[in-house]
Amino acid sequence: FPSFSGNDNSEALPESIPSAPGTLPHFMEEPDDAYIIKSNPIVLRCKAMPAMQIFFKCNGEWVHQNEHVSEESMDEATGLKVREVFINVTRQQVEDFHGPEDYWCQCVAWSHLGTSKSRKAAVRIAYLRKNFEQDPQGKEVPIEGMIVLHCRPPEGVPAAEVEWLKNEEPIDSNLDENIDTRADHNLIIRQARLSDSGNYTCMAANIVARRRSLSATVVVYVNGGWSSWTEWSSCNARCGRGWQKRSRTCTNPAPLNGGAFCEGMSVQKITCTSLCPVDGNWEVWSEWSVCSPECEHLRVRECVAPPPRNGGKDCEGLSQESENCTEGLCIQDKKPLHEIKSQNMENASDIALYSGLGAAVIAVAVLVVAVTLYRRSQSEYGVDVIDSSALTGGFQTFNFKTVRQGNSLLLNSSMQPDLTVSRTYSGPICLQDPMDKELMTESSLFNPLSDIKVKVQSSFMVSLGVTERAEYHSKAHSGTFPHGNTRGFGTIHARNKATYIQNLSPISAKSELKTAAVFGHLGGRLVIPNTGVSLLIPHGAIPEESSWEIYLAITQRESSLQPDGPDVLLGPEVSCGPSDVSVSTPFALTIPHCAELNSEHWNIHLKKRTQQGKWEEVMSVEEETTSCYCLLDPYACHILLNSFGTYALIGEPISDCAVRQLKVAVFGCMSCNSLDYNLRVYCMDNTPCAFQEVVSDEKLQGGQLLEEPKLLHFRGNTFSLQISVLDIPPFLWRIKPFTACQEVPFSRVWCSNQAPLHCAFSLERYTPATTQLSCKICVRQVKGHEQILQIQTSILENERENITFFAHDDTNFAAQMGPKAFKIPYSIRQRICATFDTPSAKGKDWQMLAQKNSINRNLSYFATQSSPSAVILDLWEARHQHDGDLDSLACALEEIGRTHSKISNITETEMEEADFSYSRQNGL
Repeated sequence: FPSFSGNDNSEALPESIPSAPGTLPHFMEEPDDAYIIKSNPIVLRCKAMPAMQIFFKCNGEWVHQNEHVSEESMDEATGLKVREVFINVTRQQVEDFHGPEDYWCQCVAWSHLGTSKSRKAAVRIAYLRKNFEQDPQGKEVPIEGMIVLHCRPPEGVPAAEVEWLKNEEPIDSNLDENIDTRADHNLIIRQARLSDSGNYTCMAANIVARRRSLSATVVVYVNGGWSSWTEWSSCNARCGRGWQKRSRTCTNPAPLNGGAFCEGMSVQKITCTSLCPVDGNWEVWSEWSVCSPECEHLRVRECVAPPPRNGGKDCEGLSQESENCTEGLCIQDKKPLHEIKSQNMENASDIALYSGLGAAVIAVAVLVVAVTLYRRSQSEYGVDVIDSSALTGGFQTFNFKTVRQGNSLLLNSSMQPDLTVSRTYSGPICLQDPMDKELMTESSLFNPLSDIKVKVQSSFMVSLGVTERAEYHSKAHSGTFPHGNTRGFGTIHARNKATYIQNLSPISAKSELKTAAVFGHLGGRLVIPNTGVSLLIPHGAIPEESSWEIYLAITQRESSLQPDGPDVLLGPEVSCGPSDVSVSTPFALTIPHCAELNSEHWNIHLKKRTQQGKWEEVMSVEEETTSCYCLLDPYACHILLNSFGTYALIGEPISDCAVRQLKVAVFGCMSCNSLDYNLRVYCMDNTPCAFQEVVSDEKLQGGQLLEEPKLLHFRGNTFSLQISVLDIPPFLWRIKPFTACQEVPFSRVWCSNQAPLHCAFSLERYTPATTQLSCKICVRQVKGHEQILQIQTSILENERENITFFAHDDTNFAAQMGPKAFKIPYSIRQRICATFDTPSAKGKDWQMLAQKNSINRNLSYFATQSSPSAVILDLWEARHQHDGDLDSLACALEEIGRTHSKISNITETEMEEADFSYSRQNGL
């Protein structure tokens, strides 16, 4: 065994000691290489079996016995002795060693048979320098070019491992085949994409420390490319020499991130010559013809002096004239003409007399029969409303409490009906003069509605049929929009034709809603009250020292846009102008829509009307483009545009699950007959402007909203819509026979083209003493969504409860100019833009601002703007015109982490000072 006396630790150890027969020691654990971190010592351990003794030797010298910690045990399987030894190695020991190799230690174990030696374990002092030997450098590369970022980490023991960050997020090359980080710590992007733009950082780390390189900003730019030439325009001169032009735009692709603009001309002009129009002119009249047996002669002329050419006007006036050629002296059958006429008149008068007497007798007989039939029908069907289950005709019935708690206007207080919309209807007309009544009956009430088939259910499921007119079916595409379902409903008898034609009719056409104001360089906001349509003109969009009169209008009549096939118009047709100017900064146009948003069910397009009146597609909402930007919210679409015009949203249903949201509203008013009461049920698009039109016209007709409107999810599954009146109080009210339930074909609802439908139900009181009406209106789609509206009202106007029409009444804010039109104070807006438009080493730029405001698509549009942050804030202003939720914007800034760095001035304290106090004082 080694001797440890004195300071002599170098005594040689014999290789073997004679002993009893046995086995050599076997190392169960050998010392491992270790690193000393800072001043913390490391522990080396060794374990052998069978072992009588174990000692460490470091750098060729024995470690003193007192520095060993030994543990002894017995192996249960073999019964051999197991020994484990520990030693500590300090930083000082390693630093004091000066040799040709690293500091090392080895353990030696003894048994009765001999000795065994373990492997040598190296002990090093771990460290990592502060400075990188090479930092990555920023680059600007064209799209699809190669990006190589070099990184040489600081010197260290053990060698540092390198990882790359992009905008503070780790890069995993295993998830992106386009990126390689394995080549000598360098980052290689084989084909640059727009999404590869950002701030890149090289991170080096070992067991001691973690070092961060300087950030390198990579900008992937796109050089502009010309689009195809447009068709040559028509010659600008209607007559003679002029010019025509064609144009192209630098949008294929548009320059991005500092890319070069297209070289060459964007407009080409050539001369042209138009043939001048020649207006037609009459030649002289011909001679009079020979007098005919009818005692007339005529003359003619032609439009050939000259004839109209090249679009010239036709001649005005008659091409033929005739007149009596005998001045009343013409003779027929050798009798004067006046004698023949007198005899004919006498014969005609006799015939008229006898015909009149015969018609009178027939009319009296028909009247007697009609009165008898009417009395029989009244006695047979006069109480058909007693049993509500008979009225439903297979509809599901519901039970409601007669006395409402809390809000008397709501059936379910948890639902919040949308009261921000309205529309127009054609209501009944009181006819006092018999002649007026006859004219109205023939011209309006008996005029059948085109493209519609009305199905009627009574309490006894009696079907009636029209015998005098053909049946009208919807113009649906076969296989796509079938005519309702297969239930056995007939058509309507001629005697009841006027009632049912009036029951289901489109709303009457009206002129457009329009508002206008003069705006200057400070911008502002233009709103059509209670329609959901607005226009935001940003600050700086109009040149300084200039002012423009800008208008905003909604087409209330049926839109001129006629969608193809199953496509539907999802919102109003909106115009803004003047159309001959363009703004330097995109303006925000907000258009409400009625689609339930789901990209798997809808493909939504934005279309614009050309000067020729045709509609062309601007973009699909989901596509990437730099010409404009569309952001869809649940009930409105916010569009960023540079040119004024007329726009509309078109929805293309991709599946049968596409949902068109309809608002169901019930209005009521007294009829011309004091005992009758009219209920009108409207199904309109769930947009504020549609409801606005209905409410406006109902006010003119004296109608009252009886229940808060409800939302119906109408699916594009080709099933029809059914409307019925249920639970009418017996012995107090009765409904006209066969009108308790009405059915509307699917295509009539789905392809309404902004024209709301309404069904009219006529109720009759038994006595004038009845002043309260309680019933239910059931509106449902076959195999689809259903809504029940509980009607409980007084038919007397002074006792009726008023219901608020609109949640946001913006009648007094049609136009706002300057700073008061914006929710974000201008000084704070400038600081936000100055901060986020500048690329940041930490990646906290305008792209993160867009992400925090739920703008995650088509970011290339913002990259083309001179101030992307300003356009993002304009979009925020358009989305929050009613709530002005500045707290959410402040929270977004805090999440980005800018409030404590470069925009430390925008703190919560300042938000409560001058600029914010100005906004809140003005109620913004």
